[in-house]
Amino acid sequence: MHSISKTTRATLIGLLAILLWSSIVGLIRSVSASFGATGGAALIYTVASILLLLTVGPSKVRAFPRAYLAWGSLLFVAYEMCLALSIGYANTNRQAIEVGMVNYLWPAFTMVFAILFNGQKTRWPIVPGVALAIAGVCWVLGGDAGLDPAAMAANVRDNPLSYGLAFAGTLIWASYCTVTARIANGSNGVTLFFMLTAIALWIEYLVIGGEPMRVDTQAVVHLLLAAAAMGFGYAAWNVGILHGNVTVLAGASYFIPVLSAALAALVLDTPLSFSFWQGAAMVCAGSVLCWIATRRRS
Repeated sequence: MHSISKTTRATLIGLLAILLWSSIVGLIRSVSASFGATGGAALIYTVASILLLLTVGPSKVRAFPRAYLAWGSLLFVAYEMCLALSIGYANTNRQAIEVGMVNYLWPAFTMVFAILFNGQKTRWPIVPGVALAIAGVCWVLGGDAGLDPAAMAANVRDNPLSYGLAFAGTLIWASYCTVTARIANGSNGVTLFFMLTAIALWIEYLVIGGEPMRVDTQAVVHLLLAAAAMGFGYAAWNVGILHGNVTVLAGASYFIPVLSAALAALVLDTPLSFSFWQGAAMVCAGSVLCWIATRRRS
C-alpha cells in the first residue's frame, strides 16, 4: 500500500471539517432543547474553546495586526451569536433547519462583497448565481408550496427574530471573510474568538436570564458532539486550507446546505418535504455558480 501524501491527508482532514460543520444545525438545536437557547450556546462555545486550546493552542494575540484583532473579534463573535441563537430560538425543529438554510447564503454574499470591497475579478455567472441562491432560500421558506411569497411572509412573521438573526449572520460572516482576507496577515484567531463568543453568551445569559437547564446523559452527549463539531471543524478546516487541495475543499463546501439539512433531519427526527430539498439544491447550485464566476481563467 502506498502511504497517503501530505496534501491528500490534509484535504481529507478539510473534508472532515465539512462533515462536522454540516452536523452543527441539528446538534445546536438538540443542545438548546435541554439547556435553553442562550445557555446551550454558551456551553457549546465554552467546551469548544477548551477543545481548541488543547488542539490548536492559544492564539498568539501579540502577533495579530490590530485591525484584525478588533474587526475579526467583533465580526466573528457577532456571527457565532447570530447563528447559535437563531437556531436556538426557532419555534420548531423544521424552522431550525430552515433558519440554518438562510445562514448558507453566506458563500454567495461573500463573493459579492469580495467583488465590491476587495476588487475581486468576476464574470457573468455571478448574477444568476446570487439570484439562484436567494431564490433557493425563498423556496425553502415557502414551505410545501415552494416559491410562494404569501407562505414565505407568513413563515417569517411566525418568528422574525430567528430568521432576522440568521440573515444578519449571513451578512456578518460574508463581511468577516472579506475583511479578514485583507487584514489578517496570516494570523489565525479562532481560539481567541471562540473564547470571546463564550464570554459574550454567558454575559447575555446572566443579564437577560436564560431558560432553566435540564441535564441528562443525552443532553451532555449532544453538548460534547456540538462543541467538537464547532471546535474541531475550524481546526480541521485550517489544516485543509493551509496544506490541502483548496479547489477540492472549496467545491465540496458548497454542498454543506444539503448535507446539513440531511443530518439535521436525522438528528432531530424531522422529515423534510421534496420542496425543501429543491430549495436546498438551488442554494448549492447558486453558490457553485458564484464560485465559478470568481475563479481565474487558467
